[in-house]
Amino acid sequence: MSGPRYICVHGHFYQPPRENPWLEAVERQESAWPQHDWNERVTDECYAPNGHARILDRDGYIGAITNNYASLSFNFGPTLLSWMEHRRPHAYEAILEADRLSAERFGGHGSALAQVYNHMILPLASRRDKVTQVRWGIRDFVHRFGREPEGMWLAETAVDTESLEVLAEHGIRFTVLAPHQCARVRRHGGGWQDVRGQRVDPRRPYVAKLPSGRTIALFFYDGPISRAVAFERLLDDGYRFAERLLGAFEPGVDEPQLVHIATDGETYGHHHGYGEMALAVGLQRIEEDGSVTLVNYGELLELHPPTWEAQIVEDSSWSCIHGVERWRSDCGCNSGTGWHQKWREPLREALDWLRDELAARYEEGAAPLLADPWAARDAYVDVVLDRSKESLDAFFDAHAERALDRAERQRALELLELQRHAMLMYTSCGWFFDELSGIETVQVIQYAARALQIGTAIFGDRFEPGFRERLSRAPSNRPELGDGEGVYDAYVAPAMVELPQVGAHFAIASVFDEMDRPEVIELGGFDGEVVEHDVARTGVSRLAVGRLRVRSRITTQSADFGYAVLHLGDHNLIGGIRPFEHPARHVAMHGALNHAFGRADVAEVVRQIERQFSGYTFSLRSLFHDEQARILERLLADRTHEIEETYAQIYDQTAPLMRFLESLEQPSPAVFRAAAEYTLMARLRRELGAGVYMDLARVGELIEEAREASVPLDPVSLGLALQGSLERLLAAVADQPEELPLLARLEQVARFVAESPWKMDLGEAQNATWHLAQERLPSWQARSVVRDPEAVERRRLLTAVATALGLRV
Repeated sequence: MSGPRYICVHGHFYQPPRENPWLEAVERQESAWPQHDWNERVTDECYAPNGHARILDRDGYIGAITNNYASLSFNFGPTLLSWMEHRRPHAYEAILEADRLSAERFGGHGSALAQVYNHMILPLASRRDKVTQVRWGIRDFVHRFGREPEGMWLAETAVDTESLEVLAEHGIRFTVLAPHQCARVRRHGGGWQDVRGQRVDPRRPYVAKLPSGRTIALFFYDGPISRAVAFERLLDDGYRFAERLLGAFEPGVDEPQLVHIATDGETYGHHHGYGEMALAVGLQRIEEDGSVTLVNYGELLELHPPTWEAQIVEDSSWSCIHGVERWRSDCGCNSGTGWHQKWREPLREALDWLRDELAARYEEGAAPLLADPWAARDAYVDVVLDRSKESLDAFFDAHAERALDRAERQRALELLELQRHAMLMYTSCGWFFDELSGIETVQVIQYAARALQIGTAIFGDRFEPGFRERLSRAPSNRPELGDGEGVYDAYVAPAMVELPQVGAHFAIASVFDEMDRPEVIELGGFDGEVVEHDVARTGVSRLAVGRLRVRSRITTQSADFGYAVLHLGDHNLIGGIRPFEHPARHVAMHGALNHAFGRADVAEVVRQIERQFSGYTFSLRSLFHDEQARILERLLADRTHEIEETYAQIYDQTAPLMRFLESLEQPSPAVFRAAAEYTLMARLRRELGAGVYMDLARVGELIEEAREASVPLDPVSLGLALQGSLERLLAAVADQPEELPLLARLEQVARFVAESPWKMDLGEAQNATWHLAQERLPSWQARSVVRDPEAVERRRLLTAVATALGLRV
């Protein structure tokens, strides 16, 4: 008689923090094209699809859409969830909902695990940083999931006894490790067995008894199956994936057995295309097998507490066979580029030096302001999660040494930000890959630079020379950069931001956003309030002179600036900004500029700007990349509209002649064809993007017109326009599901989409249709039983929409 059998699949979902440390916003990453950045790309390929995974029926229709997370064990990096909350809220909500659903399913045990906050390698961290990382990870988890975590994921599963002590001290019941991280095991009361070399039996839970007398449960995942999922294409077939898990039990064992695997969550969709679908099919197959039960770690511990004890391999991890050397030495672990990693050790030494220098100064500077500087740092995560005035007041009420004035509060926040960045600079991804100038490594050096910048501003000491000197010992694989100091000059120093640079962005925005300018302009972690703004115009030229206030939402630092911007049309712009010192000086500057502009003396206006704002002039090239793109897009839109109207006039005048030439099988002049192609594409895009107002008859006319004119239609841009209209129509129906004409319009558009040859991503539309069907079809079915004609028609229309979009509801 075999004992109960359980299966658990764990996914570690994580991206390194990518925010510019000065802007607190993720800037464009060209390597992530066509998405804006790698967070967006991986979310679109993995995190969002796993919240709405497709299971196909035999005919290729989508027979079910399921939330994979609700059947998994999983953890998400706190910094990633923070980004998702604001940039991909639907994917974020699916993750939170999955934890609620899993708690209902697994005996009250939610499947989400906490994670050490910013993926720091704990065995290489100070005890103080270990504690803060765990406390921040727990607090972030409670803030998002509304419950205390049972388990915690260690970055790279890197572990030592002190890290386990910190977890246990904070109420963490278990963590997950790789099989080669187990050194010895024994049954309670028995003798020790050496299991080094991945010889531990992963099919049972273990308990680690710690020197303090505390205990923590350990799960060592199945290494061969996890590797097959991550690297051996086991996800090519969801049924084969399930059979591999189902076949991993030892026959004839009368005690409980747990088959469980752990991989990067990105395996399911990002590293392996459509991996989320294979996972969904595999989980469904496992659930249909009556001989096993899906479980998560929390429920398994409640059902079957450990009867075996384990001891770990100190300073070990899941992705480095040398322990934790990948994060501090040229150990040989690499990505196969052939480059050396001699830079790893000097980089860590430089960061350790900076951490220790800043820690002493932090303690000294915070002592007059905060009752316990390190307890305040541990609690500062509440402010990171909520920077509202109420949150700040509560934080200072609890941790200030006394009542602090505004300047003292700002200083305390700057000190705490110094410490936040001194932890972010240890994010593990900075050492994982092969080159010092890689985006992940540059990111951690930028965090270090932000920390030393704050430290220098507060203490007046020059931390930068000592840091640079140590960085210069880190050799790059790129000869043109040389070493870490070269990387610092090329990629870190240019990213640094001061308040005047932010003010320059707001000044330019005040010109281009003049007609719809909000009272407060936002840019990353900054607010800009335009206090005065005066615009003079001559032809296409504009001169804006004003005053604005820039404020950091992070440290509350603020300053007033006077500015002037001369815009001569298109991209031709020069401006200047300086601290606002005295109203009389501002008035004099305003008058001098307006006088020259009123005489149309552009050269004198430029000279005045350069003289009045010596050292603080700027152009469109000075803008942060994303803001630059936004302004240029607006400029291009204006120009494009003008050209579009000209082309339309040419086409309308030449279309009859083109058709006549076509009838004679004579080619039209190239300029005629260009006008026809541009105009018909523009009109089609506009009509297809009209949402609920789309006129399908007019669309058909334009398509026929394009065919007669031999105009090729771009399947990508037209598909995007049609996709957007379909999604807006679905949102409108979701808001007014009883509105029969709207549902009829949706059915027409869905049929048109199904017949369209254009390229579209129907994922969001299918998700919306699936949820709408699950929510509405049962009630319409019940009403149709009593022969409600409108309910019958609504059911028919929505079913037709689903079928057109490839769904079987």
